[in-house]
Amino acid sequence: MGARIIETELYPPVKAFLEGLGYEVKAEIGPADVMALRDGAPPVIVELKSAFSLALFHQGIARLAVADHVYLAVPRGSGARFARALAENVKLARRLGLGLMTVRLSTGLVEVHCDPGPYAPRKSARRAQALQSEFARRRGDPNLGGATGPRITAYRQDAMACAAHLATAGACKGAVVRDATGVTRATAIMRDNHYGWFERIGTGLYALSETGRQSLHAD
Repeated sequence: MGARIIETELYPPVKAFLEGLGYEVKAEIGPADVMALRDGAPPVIVELKSAFSLALFHQGIARLAVADHVYLAVPRGSGARFARALAENVKLARRLGLGLMTVRLSTGLVEVHCDPGPYAPRKSARRAQALQSEFARRRGDPNLGGATGPRITAYRQDAMACAAHLATAGACKGAVVRDATGVTRATAIMRDNHYGWFERIGTGLYALSETGRQSLHAD
């Protein structure tokens, strides 16, 4: 395990970075960890932390009361886990109107991943439609909000309806299952066999597998 990083280690490279942009930089001005001024430019505040944390974002939000250009700075980590954390925290910083930078302590390299500014999220029409479609197709409300683990989706409910029909009627054509259950995509569900519940025993003819029988009893 490496030595624990302390926040003061971030200050020299951050100071040098800002000075390279023409700022005069001073530490611990009021509640701000770092403050930088340059003629003709608004003040810049940087909050330093040894890692991403809720407290870091709280501090950044608080500094927005006195300056529009507020950055958060953390040490640059390595590996996929840090990369995922960085991507998620950049998104959060943007939503809050904060900038975010990382410091590679081994070299002193400072990287700015986003600048402060108003957040204008890009809406995804496809994802919005997918949510509404799932809501419309979901039968009842079978899940508990906030729970972890597998969810009962509309797709799973449709597959269960197909499996239940085969359990009582025996092997059927996809069109027969569709008409009996009201599941318009019955043939595709049984053909794709996402859960392993179905067996294709002839052209367009499907039966319930042993896994499907066990799943019906479990559900």
